[in-house]
Amino acid sequence: MAAAPSPPPNPRDAGADRASGSEAAASGPQADAGAAVAVGRRTFIRHYRLDDAAEYTALARESTRLHRPWLFPPRTQADYVAYARRLLEDPSRTGYLVCDRADGRIAGFININNIVEGAFLSGALGYGAFAHAAGRGLMTEGLGLVVRHAFGPLGLHRLEVNIQPRNQSSIALVRRLGFRLEGFSPDFLFIDGAWRDHERWAITAEMELRAPRPAPGAGEAD
Repeated sequence: MAAAPSPPPNPRDAGADRASGSEAAASGPQADAGAAVAVGRRTFIRHYRLDDAAEYTALARESTRLHRPWLFPPRTQADYVAYARRLLEDPSRTGYLVCDRADGRIAGFININNIVEGAFLSGALGYGAFAHAAGRGLMTEGLGLVVRHAFGPLGLHRLEVNIQPRNQSSIALVRRLGFRLEGFSPDFLFIDGAWRDHERWAITAEMELRAPRPAPGAGEAD
């Protein structure tokens, strides 16, 4: 703002992740936590579901002032379904919702795009918090969970995130977690009607991730 020669089974293949609204498992904090990919002390991450459309798009509309001009997440249910299907069905990307353990509410989203296997084993991160969760540390923990999962079960070696230089809150987030600044890319992405400059931040599996370990006993889903 994203796998080895024989990659591990992709958790997105689970039926619950592909289910339509009528087929999805019961909703609610306990059901959502049961579908967690990884669990932290305050948050857990899980994959998108198609029946998240109403909650996700309502939060996106409420967060317009926070997101602009950096992010443009889907704000209608039709747009959300198309967006979520790409994350669930395209093997070159995967997506996670960061949820508050207190109530199961979606706090933000983190996607790994442009996943490349072979010798590269890399992906590009995109993420955003929703307004009710901003400034509470939930995305810091959630992004830490995603990075650990990417370097563990997903088998990636490097994650990159591209951030516009004026987006200081996003830069502070990745710096806090131990990402390093690798360079500057002029006119890198077409956002909000123009080609925008971006800084390139990255972390590799060998680097120290400055994030708390998952909650004791919580573990990770394969």
